[in-house]
Amino acid sequence: MDLTRACLSPADLVGHTPILWIPELRSAAPEGPGFWAKLEGRNPGGIKDRPALHMLARARERGELEPGAPIVESTSGTLGLGLALAGLAYRHPVTLVADPGMEPAMVRLLRAYGARVELVREPHPAGGWQEARRTRVAALLARRPGAYCPDQYNNPDNVAAYESLAEELAGQLGGIDLLVCSVGTGGHSAGVYRALRRDLPGLRLAGVDSVGSTIFGQPARTRLMRGLGSSIHPRNVDYAAFEQVHWVAPGEAVWACRRLTAGRYAGGGWSVGAVALVASWMARTEPPGTRIVAIFPDGPQRYADTIYNDAYCRRHGLLVRAPAADPDEVPHPGHAEATRWTRCTTVLDPLA
Repeated sequence: MDLTRACLSPADLVGHTPILWIPELRSAAPEGPGFWAKLEGRNPGGIKDRPALHMLARARERGELEPGAPIVESTSGTLGLGLALAGLAYRHPVTLVADPGMEPAMVRLLRAYGARVELVREPHPAGGWQEARRTRVAALLARRPGAYCPDQYNNPDNVAAYESLAEELAGQLGGIDLLVCSVGTGGHSAGVYRALRRDLPGLRLAGVDSVGSTIFGQPARTRLMRGLGSSIHPRNVDYAAFEQVHWVAPGEAVWACRRLTAGRYAGGGWSVGAVALVASWMARTEPPGTRIVAIFPDGPQRYADTIYNDAYCRRHGLLVRAPAADPDEVPHPGHAEATRWTRCTTVLDPLA
């Protein structure tokens, strides 16, 4: 037994996640092309355990978060798990604002971990469910003097939290040529890339978004996938860092998730499927020897009633055959609306 990993606090369980070789999804031949997956689902709640702990710790150090003060934040799930863990570790009550798209099992789990969960019932007319959640957060903060909102979309501590993940990758693999990250708040793509670039100046970054997301300049649409994409424009997205962006549709992510789970016991949620689809394509199309790393933000457990449920997938038209071998290509984010897997090498800040 490695006594250095004996844990006295739930916070000590976070980090030191493994990497796993993933063969290209269409062949699954272990000796062929593939990529390395950083399995952040091995954290207690997933990748956002890291920023949840880091944001609260920094706020406490600066005096912005008083001992025992309440935490209030918007979440689609994974950050909620991280904040529930951080609340237990630092002894803060946690209130999470979610929407009807959150899986009922996740709501029950968050409450079991001691968090209070409030659900908004109507989307915001301009900013959708995300803006509706943020509006409720603002109202709760106004009624609770001393309460603290980490504001994961705009808080630079969210980005800085991923220094540890970058350090782990550097120790596990050394050289990395291409990093593939899903983009929601923009935290882990910016944080991991910036930290790795200090020693790997040639590192390239590919972003993976959801169809219907506004982050990279597409029109806002109702989105089925959670954990990636946004109907607002988070300030933590580092647009200048991305070499390219891919938009992925839900059925394509489901196909990739199920291939991962059956072939490598490494499935996950919507972000995992979308990232794996893109990283697998890059493994086939990049020059031989290119070392590709994909960040897998979570594991499959919370998606038993959605991605891995045939009835749910059939109801939403997600039981598709294998996606096209290659993405559609557009020269500019405003050229056409992406409704299936689409790639663009012009990456612009829509608000610039």
